[in-house]
Amino acid sequence: MGTGAAEKAMMAADAVKVSDLRWLKPNSIETERILSVLDETIAKLELSSLIPRIISSLDRFADLLGPEITANLVEYQKLSKQMEQLLVAAEEEDAANQRGSLHLLGQHLKCSVRNILRLLLATPSLCKALKYEVWAREPAREPATEAFIKAFGEFRNFMLERLLTSPTKEEETVRLMENISLRINKNTETITALQAELAAAIRTRDEEIQNKDNMIKDLKNSMEVLDECSKNNILQVKQEGEKQQKEELRASQARCARLQQDIQQLEEQLNKQVLEHRASELALRKRKCRVETEILNWVQAYDTDMAEKQAEFEEVHAAYTKEKAELSLLMEKHAVLLQEYSQIEEERRINEEKKKQALEKLAVMTRAATRIQAFWRGYLIRSIFKPKKKKKKGKGKGKDKKEKK
Repeated sequence: MGTGAAEKAMMAADAVKVSDLRWLKPNSIETERILSVLDETIAKLELSSLIPRIISSLDRFADLLGPEITANLVEYQKLSKQMEQLLVAAEEEDAANQRGSLHLLGQHLKCSVRNILRLLLATPSLCKALKYEVWAREPAREPATEAFIKAFGEFRNFMLERLLTSPTKEEETVRLMENISLRINKNTETITALQAELAAAIRTRDEEIQNKDNMIKDLKNSMEVLDECSKNNILQVKQEGEKQQKEELRASQARCARLQQDIQQLEEQLNKQVLEHRASELALRKRKCRVETEILNWVQAYDTDMAEKQAEFEEVHAAYTKEKAELSLLMEKHAVLLQEYSQIEEERRINEEKKKQALEKLAVMTRAATRIQAFWRGYLIRSIFKPKKKKKKGKGKGKDKKEKK
């Protein structure tokens, strides 16, 4: 039951993996080149698996193959027979003596296979016809060849998945696989512990049975010595021992069945968790693909907006350059006018200073003239009144003299 569940889980995992690879597409030239090399190698392997069957019926395929390919196939058949003879001789004799011949013959055999594949691949229609004819006659390949081609196809799918997986996604996958591995290890440890417990229980049961068998033997030995009257008691003890043994055996079997059921439940739980995790991984990958598509659309929209903004910027920049040139002309004119204005202001200042100096000089002269006029008036008045005073003084002196006399 546990093996069937594991096989179902593996089949479901393969189905998830195949469906996962259907929507994965190469995203670079290097990836496409690597995949083309791997696909070409698979095609060559399939053609190589057809060569022994074609040689076994070479007469039937001679007309279809043509003389050149037929000749190369005959040469390959001869080299194969020589290789078989050398291998048989190497088994009978010393292998060191045949090593050089085997190496040289192996090189010739490889060259012959390469020539046959080159000629066959040159005509794809011939390859399809050969595959149809051979598979219609013998549909099954040899198990080893089929296993090798299948393994190489799985390697191709694995390489495709690795090439299309980003480092971040690969780290997430590694972490997810590590978590799954840890859970598997825990479940394995649990199963191992249960199996050890089961083995210990079986050993205990065997020891108990062995002890009881030894006890029975001892009782049998003692029964030979005892009197015939104790036979009934011994038989009763034996029956009770066998009954107890059967009960313990049944209990042990029930416990083993219970442990086996627990193991199966754990395996089913493990397989269910693996399927859930792989389904979640597929959903996350689809979500990642959608997000990448949305990001690409946003980038394209951003590029379109930036192109429009760039065109608008260029228009504005051209207008700005034109206005800047006009501004430079106006600044030059402003500088000339400012210089002229400065000269005019300087002339006005000089004229104002001259006027101010003239006014100050006029004010000084006016004050000087006013003082001179005042001084002159005072002088005239003093000169007019001065003789009168002298006369009055003379009259007064005459009167004094008369009075003194």
